[in-house]
Amino acid sequence: MKSELLRKTGRVTLKFARKNVVMLIALLLAIVTCFLVPPDEQYLNYFDLRTLSCLLAVLAIVCALKNVNFFYFLAQQTVKLFKTTRASIIALVYITFIGSMLIANDMALLTFLPLGYIVLTNTRKEKYMVFTFVMQNIAANLGGMLTPFGNPQNLYLYSKFNIPTLEFMAIMAIPFAISIFLITVCCFIFVRKEPLVFEGETTKPEPKRTTLYLILFTLSIVMVFRVVPYWIGLSIILMMLIIVDRKVLLKVDYPLLLTFVFFFIFAGNMARIEVVRSFFSYLLGLNTLLFSVMSCQVISNVPSAILLSQFTDNYAPLLIGVNIGGVGTLISSLASLITFREYCSHNPGKGGKYLLIFSAFNFAFLFILTGVLLLGYLV
Repeated sequence: MKSELLRKTGRVTLKFARKNVVMLIALLLAIVTCFLVPPDEQYLNYFDLRTLSCLLAVLAIVCALKNVNFFYFLAQQTVKLFKTTRASIIALVYITFIGSMLIANDMALLTFLPLGYIVLTNTRKEKYMVFTFVMQNIAANLGGMLTPFGNPQNLYLYSKFNIPTLEFMAIMAIPFAISIFLITVCCFIFVRKEPLVFEGETTKPEPKRTTLYLILFTLSIVMVFRVVPYWIGLSIILMMLIIVDRKVLLKVDYPLLLTFVFFFIFAGNMARIEVVRSFFSYLLGLNTLLFSVMSCQVISNVPSAILLSQFTDNYAPLLIGVNIGGVGTLISSLASLITFREYCSHNPGKGGKYLLIFSAFNFAFLFILTGVLLLGYLV
């Protein structure tokens, strides 16, 4: 009896560990850096409460929309409209790209990754699942670069250096155009023009609840734009979900929230280590764009923007670097953790294959973008 209980507990623990490997790695990194930078009152400044609140709000609303088959219905309409595999995947990637410009990269992924999953599974095109998720991830990270609110690091640098809006968009126009071109070329090369047939049952979402959830989703977007204080928006959303469908809150991906919390601790501690600060200060003096890109690969793009902005006033190459630096390693952008977590939740045990393809495409994009833009600055 006791041995059976131990075996069952072991299986549950192993299943949880496989499903939440990124969270456990983030926890380990946070613990290790806590020995290098002992906990103190500055830890409270590590956490972006607005980001965490918006993340929780969108996660909860996406779960609610899933419950009323909203994404299932949207997937049906996508297949009906675009008809082929290539056109549908391009549409999924482009809508993520545009969404990141309007509602930030992480929110765009939380909204549109479920749509991609439903389209591919119900048309028996799972072979394109990894490619589609990787392209949606790249689109989210690079699409948000054009607007001051598209990525968190943009908003920070936009405010810190008081960059005029038109100048901001002019700085990011060339990398933005290159990104669109590369993403489109990849979709045409790696996706065949195959006919799509939606094999699931025809269904329509429940009108009243769907309308309410879309209103709440709009509220979460308003939170992103800081029109409504995040704590007010989150309180309203949670209260309404408790009244209408409280079980939704049990389905929220809380390990993803904890991944962000642990990663904030890791990045915050890294930025306080004097050797790290001195090293990056020296590198910035050599080439701001190149070494801001390299910094993102180690401590992510948002912490890099905050850290490196203390050592340079040359904001144009810094701005470009911390945006294109969002592609590359899995930790170069927190949005990439969302995509990896979403993929693994649908495909347990296949994270290795995803990471291999993710790395191939991301580093290809990184090298091309960095090389072209470095050449532009040298010329």
